[in-house]
Amino acid sequence: ADGGLVVPVIHHADQKDLARIAAEVKRYQRQLDGLRFSPDELSGATFTLSNLGMYGVDRFSAIINPPQSAILAAGRIVKTPVALEDDRVAVRPMMALTLSVDHRVLDGVQGAQFLAEVKALLEQPYFLI
Repeated sequence: ADGGLVVPVIHHADQKDLARIAAEVKRYQRQLDGLRFSPDELSGATFTLSNLGMYGVDRFSAIINPPQSAILAAGRIVKTPVALEDDRVAVRPMMALTLSVDHRVLDGVQGAQFLAEVKALLEQPYFLI
């Protein structure tokens, strides 16, 4: 927002479908103009998604905001040459994701498993519906 960084929380996101999450994000975007957020809308987060792709940033490392347990940094989507399984080269949209985890809460294996699941869902988005 023009007035600074605002990080509203989508409570119980793990229990909501993608359409409901998108609707909440749109509602929060409408609230940005007047920075009209309740304390409940700005507290209680356990995980953050940070996106700087819209600023042309390819990749970055995001810092966890305590007491949260992790933050996922998303860069911009860039058309990139990729080697396919049959050794052909094709141009595909690619995006860098960087996960930072608080090792007092999660270990690296759990972080790697989470990133693998995110990758699989982004590559097959119909599983998100």
